[in-house]
Formats: sequence, structure tokens, C-alpha cells
Amino acid sequence: MKRMATIKKFIDIGANLTDEMYQGIYHGSKKHEPDLDKVLNRSWSAGMDKMIITGGSLLDSKKAIELSRTDSRLFSTVGCHPTRCNDFVQDSDTYLNDLRALIKENRDKVVAIGECGLDYERLHFCEKDVQLKYFELQLQLSNEFQLPLFLHCRAAADDLVEILSRNKEIIVGGVVHSFDGSQEALEKILELDLYIGINGCSLRTKENLEVAAKIPQDRLMIETDCPWCEVKPTHPGYAHVLTKFPSVKKEKYSVESNNQVKGRNEPVNIVQVLEVLSAIRKENIDELAEAIYNNTNKLFFSNKLN
Repeated sequence: MKRMATIKKFIDIGANLTDEMYQGIYHGSKKHEPDLDKVLNRSWSAGMDKMIITGGSLLDSKKAIELSRTDSRLFSTVGCHPTRCNDFVQDSDTYLNDLRALIKENRDKVVAIGECGLDYERLHFCEKDVQLKYFELQLQLSNEFQLPLFLHCRAAADDLVEILSRNKEIIVGGVVHSFDGSQEALEKILELDLYIGINGCSLRTKENLEVAAKIPQDRLMIETDCPWCEVKPTHPGYAHVLTKFPSVKKEKYSVESNNQVKGRNEPVNIVQVLEVLSAIRKENIDELAEAIYNNTNKLFFSNKLN
């Protein structure tokens, strides 16, 4: 592995650490022993300061909180992903109250409401009207608990902005994570004083890079969205990646090795997102890292002991 000269401090705002891949299971088939401890240790030793585990449903959020209780540096979101909003349909009051109770009982670990939002690229999982209704329903939790939003937006920026604008008085800030929208979408989101989260999927195209280069530094955050959204060699920004890690196919992976599983993203890879952003924005990497770290602490941890 080629290491950077300076260890920087990172906060991964979107880590799907409850995913089965970290238990060695891929598409229902076990390929290796669980290695989440190894994955976490790699990130801690490379400058990771905190991680926010993504909750995408009531059950997911419970698992995320349970995992966060194993380490003081792990935190969680609580909410329902747009593609899972059918979970609300049978009894929306009970589902919302269950989310509410989970937050109330775990105030020390829950740092955001989400992952919630809109996804018009995957309407086969949940139709638009259901997404719209139950995204808006979750916003009251932001006001009630004074917690920011961890937002998902795919091909739905206009409707997302409209709902957030209409509810601006009850929203306590937030971040649109895994952002891959247009310059126009960026400007509309920034007008709402929201932050923008960037990962490998945010940097897949030349247009993505042009938009990412224009995000104000004081509105920028980074993430991995692991085990997905790595910076791939086919991406236009990959030429700017300086820190590379050895990887092997999952069938040949050994937990005892210091390899990564090929195609499975890890929190430690957050440094690659920073490196691409530093290059395309022509900004000093240490100063950019510090600004992003401060932005993240300000939104999620200002009311908690750091």
C-alpha cells in the first residue's frame, strides 16, 4: 500500500456496516469468515475518527444502533429509505412511533434522521406517491429530536427540494448524501442550507467531477457508502487516487491478510474520495480534509462530546 505522508482525521457519514458482506456473505453465499473488526481496525489506524452507520429501515436502524454500542466512535442514523417506505403502509402511526421510540432510547448514539428521501430510479421497489408521503412524515422527527436529516436523492431533486422548502421551519439541517445531481440540483439544495455528501458514486462521470468541484468548501462532506460506491479504476477521477490498497477476489480472501475484498468498499477508502476532490478542486489536501471534518462535526456532533 502506498501511504500518504500525513494522517488526516476523517468522519465517514455513510457506512453500511450491518451489510452481510462484512460477515463474509455475498448474495446469500458465505465466502469467508466475518471480518468487520479487521475492516474497522484498518480505518481507525488510517485516521478515521468517527463513523455513522446508516439505518435504512426500523430493523436496519436497530442493528445499526446495536453495532454502534460496540465502539465509542460508532454512531447511527434512524429512518426509512425511500425504497422501503412500503414498510409504513400497513400501520404508519405504529411504524413512526417505533422509529421515535428507538431514537428516544438511544439519544447518545443517534445523530440523524434517515436515511430518508426520494428515489425515482428504483420505483419498482416503492411507488412515487408512497415515497412522497412517508418521506414528509419522517421530517417531524427532525424537529422533535433536533436532529439533522441524512437524505437520499436519486433523479428526484425537484420534489425533494419542494418538500424540504415547504417544511423548512421544522428541519434542523441535513446532508444530501451520495450526491450525483446536476449543477442546477446542487444550487437548489444549497439554497436550503444543506450539506452535500460525496463518495465514489458521486464521481463516476466527467459532469460529476465538474459539479463536485463547485461545491462550497463549507458545505462539503465525504463518505464511502460502503460496501458500495468505491472509486473505480473506470471512473474519470481515479487518476487522482494516490492511496491504493491491495485487494483479492472474495473467494481467495483471507481474514488474516491485510488485503481488501475486491469490489467491496471499506471505510478506509474514504481517503481516495478526499484525494479526488483535492485534485479536481485544486485545493490543499490537508486544509480540505480539516474543513470537511469540521463541517461534519458541526452538523452531527456539535451537541455531543467529541
